[in-house]
Amino acid sequence: MARYTGPSCKLCRREGTKLFLKGERCTSGKCAFDHRSTAPGQHGAARKKVEEYGKQLREKQKTRRYYGVLEGQFKHYYELAEKKEGITGENLLIILESRLDNVVYRMGMASSRKEARQLVLHAHFTLNGKKVTIPSLLVKAGDVIAVKESSRDSVKIKALAETMQSAITPKWLDVDKTALSAKVLTLPAREDIDFDFEEQLIVELYSK
Repeated sequence: MARYTGPSCKLCRREGTKLFLKGERCTSGKCAFDHRSTAPGQHGAARKKVEEYGKQLREKQKTRRYYGVLEGQFKHYYELAEKKEGITGENLLIILESRLDNVVYRMGMASSRKEARQLVLHAHFTLNGKKVTIPSLLVKAGDVIAVKESSRDSVKIKALAETMQSAITPKWLDVDKTALSAKVLTLPAREDIDFDFEEQLIVELYSK
């Protein structure tokens, strides 16, 4: 499976905002973006006039990178969003929020979506009682995500379980911090997404 393996901080600098790709490091004094927020490259600090297309492209790239999704997959999600009833841009964000790796992150069992993807790939979680290893699976209302019983003695899982106790979880998830599980009460609404997206720019980009 293709995936981005370059420096995460360079992505934040390119988009001009923190994407919180490295978990706790992003909120610490070690965050590279806090020390050097200009775009990477020789001319990164130069002021450039951004055209409308450029704004649309950057918004798409920012959203894609925030959720850790590759280009082809992102376009597929957009096509799904177009077919659903409602506002296409909001549908797109709800689909991205509904990815299994994002749900694991939102329930507090990972410090970043990248870590959540790795944990799912290594079969540390179950979905409705069955082992699952596909981070891109889209959850639905009523689904239950839990740490697999045989993984609970893992040093890594124990450490994450401790940090989970103080994690702030979204209202669309019913999280049982003792059982290390979460039930999807309903799919997230647009107001539940706590990041500054301008999804209409993405819609305009794909509508060209």
